[in-house]
Amino acid sequence: MTTSDLAGTAPLPGSPPPGGPPATAGDRGREGAAVRPGHRGADPVKALLHRHRELCARAVDPLEIAAGLEAHGITDRTAARFRHRDVFSLAEELYARTPRGEEPADRPAPVPAGAPAGMRRFGCALLPGALGCAAAAAGLPWAGLLAGLLAAAALVWPGRAAGGRFPWTAHLLAAAAAGAAVHRCGPALGPALALAVAPGHLTAVLYSARVRRRLAGSRALADFATGVRPLAAGALLLFTAAATGAAALAGAAPATAVPLAVLLFLVRLLLGHGVHRAPVAAALALALVPGPAAVYAAVAGLLVHALTALSRASAHARP
Repeated sequence: MTTSDLAGTAPLPGSPPPGGPPATAGDRGREGAAVRPGHRGADPVKALLHRHRELCARAVDPLEIAAGLEAHGITDRTAARFRHRDVFSLAEELYARTPRGEEPADRPAPVPAGAPAGMRRFGCALLPGALGCAAAAAGLPWAGLLAGLLAAAALVWPGRAAGGRFPWTAHLLAAAAAGAAVHRCGPALGPALALAVAPGHLTAVLYSARVRRRLAGSRALADFATGVRPLAAGALLLFTAAATGAAALAGAAPATAVPLAVLLFLVRLLLGHGVHRAPVAAALALALVPGPAAVYAAVAGLLVHALTALSRASAHARP
C-alpha cells in the first residue's frame, strides 16, 4: 500500500497547511508520511489529531469523527497505517485523545430535541397538503396548481440540516416542475402531491433514525455501506406505496403522479443528508422538460446517485 491512498485527503477549514515543500504524487498527505518505514517509534495518530483538530474538537461522539475522516478520503485500508483495524477504531482513539476542557468559542449551543419540536415539524409537513386539499375541495380557481406548488416545496424541505442557499433554489425548481406537470396532466396532480407530503416526512425521519442506528453498530465503512443500501431501498418502496395511495385518493394518474412524487422525495433525502447537490439540480431541471419520459429519466439518474451517496457514513453525520 502506498501513500497515494491519501491523495484525496484535505485539511478542514481553519487547519494550518502542512509545513515543508508541497507533497509529490507518491507521498501526498501527512497521514501517510507519519508511518513510513523507519518511523516505527513515532506516534502516527498525533499528527492526524493535529491535522483534524477542529473536526475532533467539534464532534459529539466518535461516529462524527469517523464520518468526517471518510469524507476526507481516509478508508479502512488507510486506518491500518495508523495501527487500527478500521476507521471507526481510529476515530475512537482520536475522540478519546481530544482535549475537551474548553469548547470552541463559535460552537453553537445544542438545541434540545423532543416531542414538541417533532410535532411542530410534522405539523409544518401537513400544512401544505391541508391547504392544497382544502382549496381543491372548495373548487377555487387554480386550486390544483396551488396545491402542487405548495406540496412540491414542502416535500423537498430537508429542515435546517442542509443549510446554505441551495434548498431555496431546490424549492423553486421543485415547485416549477410540479406546476408544469399540473398544467400538462390536470389539476388532480396537485392534491395527489399534497397528500404525499406527510408520508414523505415520516418516511424520511424513519430512514434517518434507522441509518444512525446502523452507523452506531458498524465497525467498518464497507460493512456500513452494505447494510445501509437496503434501508434506502426500503424507504423508497414505502414512500412509493404511499404516493400511489395518494394518487388514487386524489384521482390522479399514478403513471404521472408517482414518479414526480418519488423524484421530490429523493431530492429531500439528498438535501437532508448534505450530499453533492449538482445532480439534484440537474434532475429537477430535467423534470421541467415536457413529457413523462423526462421525469422517468430524472428519477432513474437521481436514484443511482442516491444509492451511492447515501451509502457513505459522511452523509449521515450530525449537522
